[in-house]
Amino acid sequence: MKRSSNYFRGCLLGGAIGDALGWPVEFMSYKEILEKYGIAGLRDLSLSSRGLAEITDDTQMTLFTAEGILRAQNRFLSKGICHIPSVVYYAYLRWLYTQGYSEGIHKSILDKSWLLFANELFNQRAPGGACISALLSGKQGTLREPINNSKGCGAVMRMAPIGLKFRKNEAFEVAIQCAALTHGHPSGYLSAGGLAYLIASIIEGEELEKAVWGTLQKLERYDDHQECSEKIIMALELSKMGFANYRAITKIGEGWVGEEALGIGIYCALKYENSFKKALLASVNHDGDSDSTGAITGNILGAYLGVAGLPDVWISKIELRDVLILIADDLLKEYDEETMNWERYPGF
Repeated sequence: MKRSSNYFRGCLLGGAIGDALGWPVEFMSYKEILEKYGIAGLRDLSLSSRGLAEITDDTQMTLFTAEGILRAQNRFLSKGICHIPSVVYYAYLRWLYTQGYSEGIHKSILDKSWLLFANELFNQRAPGGACISALLSGKQGTLREPINNSKGCGAVMRMAPIGLKFRKNEAFEVAIQCAALTHGHPSGYLSAGGLAYLIASIIEGEELEKAVWGTLQKLERYDDHQECSEKIIMALELSKMGFANYRAITKIGEGWVGEEALGIGIYCALKYENSFKKALLASVNHDGDSDSTGAITGNILGAYLGVAGLPDVWISKIELRDVLILIADDLLKEYDEETMNWERYPGF
């Protein structure tokens, strides 16, 4: 079992590092990356005027996902998981508020949210269109009543906390329901379930490749799994071949949609399972959605290697580092632990 702060912190910090690493090149082609950074591509974090590497909506929404599931467990501890998506939905409305959208968001939803005191969250860093439009609609998407047909990676990139908090089978179910709040296509929510299941499997002590195979088997039990399963199979196969990373990643896709982002993250993690830095550099140097593929790779390997496997110099430069550590530690604590500060998660 890897239920320790080393791995919980590693997962969230790792995701934030990958997010920040890929953010400067998110909308650049591989050719443009090489032209700007040289033949080896992007090799290090880019720092703002404050000396920090900026996180994007990927890490922002990851934090609000964590806040949502912690609030849900405070309020609905004895009622299972069925109410969790509704509480997470309100957490996403708080994220929407940080993006400059306040109309229709009742003051009670904003009250007592300690995350809203983190001023760095009040930045638009290319937020996903599907997330914004779904949340602005005033409706909660569900698996039975999809809110749209989006399979963008905006669902999978935020699901790591669910994999940390729940056992793998429960993590999958919670994740697909929380993903369906904003993404109605099966590949949008199944990829989210896949990431949560994979991280939960790692935290339960499984070796990385075994955890990936288990995730594939889990997905195959669900209707319309084929796109997600195909990308995971490709990742498994390509990670054992001698292709250059750019060529292998191009075969999987660009990462703008959920199944491709998950596949790229799995490929990079498997290819460099003992080197966080090599995996992260591979995950962002390509034509596609570099911050999301970086975040997913960082979540997976951060959970697998722990903080001890992350470069200290990168950890020290991440925006909202202390917030990420605090919420990782809260996810680790048991529901009835006396040291848990439930005032941070009042429910709703």
